[in-house]
Amino acid sequence: MPRKFLRKFSPDPAKLKQHKHLQFLGDTLHLPYLWHLNRRNVASAFAIGLFAMWLPIPFQSIIAALLAVFFRANLPLAVALVFVTNPVTMPPMLYAAYELGAMIVGHPGTGFNFEPSLDWLMNGLILIWKPFVLGIALMAVISSLAGYYGVHLLWRLHLLQHLKERRARKLRPKKSAESNDTPPPQD
Repeated sequence: MPRKFLRKFSPDPAKLKQHKHLQFLGDTLHLPYLWHLNRRNVASAFAIGLFAMWLPIPFQSIIAALLAVFFRANLPLAVALVFVTNPVTMPPMLYAAYELGAMIVGHPGTGFNFEPSLDWLMNGLILIWKPFVLGIALMAVISSLAGYYGVHLLWRLHLLQHLKERRARKLRPKKSAESNDTPPPQD
């Protein structure tokens, strides 16, 4: 993976360590594995971020950060990936998760009539919670596994391409000083 690209968008660890609102974390932010950009840390961060983005609760990024510390993953990447879900993308994603769960459970009928009211949350959600939770759990696990193994695959392909280019450079004939001379003019 291109480390320069990832570092470009990653926050500076020194600035975060000095931030006044993060002082309660103590030395946790000083742990070097939270900032490393290697295959294992990046793949773990993708798995954590793509898992946490499916949680239909507020403050998903805090859960991703705690999981990144626990599993020794890249902290900024895990938190950033949670923001794939936002107010625009969350409703269709959660609806797709519900449909998947309903298909597996065999829930009668497709879809549900959503009403943004407290009454619907109290009564309507009770009717669909099983397929909804099953769909979210499946999508979270599938996304997490796809992210983890996808990063490993892409990292390996990038590494193989880099090695192939290095071998090609070594096999190219080098131009010597003699070949750079122009041949004498012929009359």
